[in-house]
Amino acid sequence: MNAMNDQALEEFISIRRDIHRHPELAFEELRTAKLVAEKLKEFGYEVFEGIGGTGVVGVLRCGESQISVGLRADMDALPIEEKSGASWSSKNHGVMHACGHDGHTAMLLAAAKDIAKNKDFDGTVNLIFQPAEEGGGGALRMIEDGLFDRFPCDSIFAIHNMPGYPVGHFVFRDGSAMSSSDYVSIKIQGVGGHGGLPHKASDPIVAASSIVMALQTIVSRNTDPQQAAVITVGAFNAGHANNVIPSQANLELSVRALDPKVRADLERRIKGLVLAQAESFGLTAEIEWKKGYAVLVNSSAETEFARNVAAGIFGEEGITRQGPALTGSEDFAFMLERVPGSYLFIGNGDTPGSCMVHNPAYDFNDGNITVGARFWSELVKQFLKN
Repeated sequence: MNAMNDQALEEFISIRRDIHRHPELAFEELRTAKLVAEKLKEFGYEVFEGIGGTGVVGVLRCGESQISVGLRADMDALPIEEKSGASWSSKNHGVMHACGHDGHTAMLLAAAKDIAKNKDFDGTVNLIFQPAEEGGGGALRMIEDGLFDRFPCDSIFAIHNMPGYPVGHFVFRDGSAMSSSDYVSIKIQGVGGHGGLPHKASDPIVAASSIVMALQTIVSRNTDPQQAAVITVGAFNAGHANNVIPSQANLELSVRALDPKVRADLERRIKGLVLAQAESFGLTAEIEWKKGYAVLVNSSAETEFARNVAAGIFGEEGITRQGPALTGSEDFAFMLERVPGSYLFIGNGDTPGSCMVHNPAYDFNDGNITVGARFWSELVKQFLKN
């Protein structure tokens, strides 16, 4: 794909905006999955639906080689009320494509058409359209449903848009690229009482407040300063009246790390600190630890290969060879635990006012459709050389 002509680009801009108008939450991507399946069949792919719930895989074989490559795009939207002002804004109240998954899907469909048209490869292409990336763990669900048993991949790749970089600029990183994410619910149990008689009660608010402050020392004093770690207390709920000491306080935490050992150390330290702090106030604590996404680790070989593909198309000025690690999380990490590969970024705009993902005013830049599709097509061509 040297360049997508205006007519072809308009086709996929139209698809992208149609998906944007009709966003669907995790595991509810029925309309989107149907559209994807219909397009893949139209392009000549063997199509498999309902994988991991609403996942779709398109398979195209050419030649005799047993080598295979997987390309993945995510399809789900977020529970956000859109305020982008675009004429193609969401028609589904309280749901919008605030992370660009509509664009990722359109990019991969555009590449799918080009790959099928040219068939300039020897091997198998597996195009994976995944549900439920936004916290639903759709990647793991597809894997558990036999994704890599049914569609073996020697390597796998994925692209995510990234505001803050120029449109179409590629950013790569080998090694740990995105953090793990765990979620913790803490219940501090005390004894309620009259606000004017605190000595007759056991105040969970004071104990929970001390825990919030003590948690900050885990990153500042228990974690190697050269390692990334995040402990965020996102919710603190207790009491309803100014003259009543409640019997219970609840905390909700988000915990992130870029190294599996640091992740394990954070869990051990948080649990120990919370229990000890609660006991020091004469209260008890219950901790529910919910494992989220794993650390996303890009393999060096696949990342270098993808870098060189992009540099060959767009030049060194069009790429960042080793970008910074991010403390956001991504369930493509589970796929990378099974298959070597690389997760990379494409700039969505760096001008003043460029909107970050997960913002009600965000929108995917349609200029990335032709750039991303060209990259995907060339990557397949080079990975599966005749």
